[in-house]
Amino acid sequence: MKNFLVKTIANAGALAVAVWLLDKITLTGGSAGEKALTLIVVALVFGLVNMVVKPIVQVLTFPLFILTLGLFTLVVNALMLLLTSWVADKLDVSFHVDGFWTAVLGGLIVSIVSWALNAFLPDGD
Repeated sequence: MKNFLVKTIANAGALAVAVWLLDKITLTGGSAGEKALTLIVVALVFGLVNMVVKPIVQVLTFPLFILTLGLFTLVVNALMLLLTSWVADKLDVSFHVDGFWTAVLGGLIVSIVSWALNAFLPDGD
């Protein structure tokens, strides 16, 4: 449970950095508390999408991973971010990613920041 909580916080932080750096990834809300809660909800959706959908997409596109020497991972991460944006829209959560190339750059930012945060945050059982 602690590991899940740490990963969710790391994803929320990574998504916050992507929102801060990219104008076309938007998070609307009133107060800072509302935005923080929205980030936690989006991080949970993002984690769920990555846990359920991403492995299926990776298995189905495995030849493209081999052919591009792993660079197709950027496309898969972008698709997961776009899917998170779509699910957030359906849940009436104020998070939106505008366009595929923004999602590619956002996915790259989220991956790097999440990796760095997970390296420094404690994990355990």
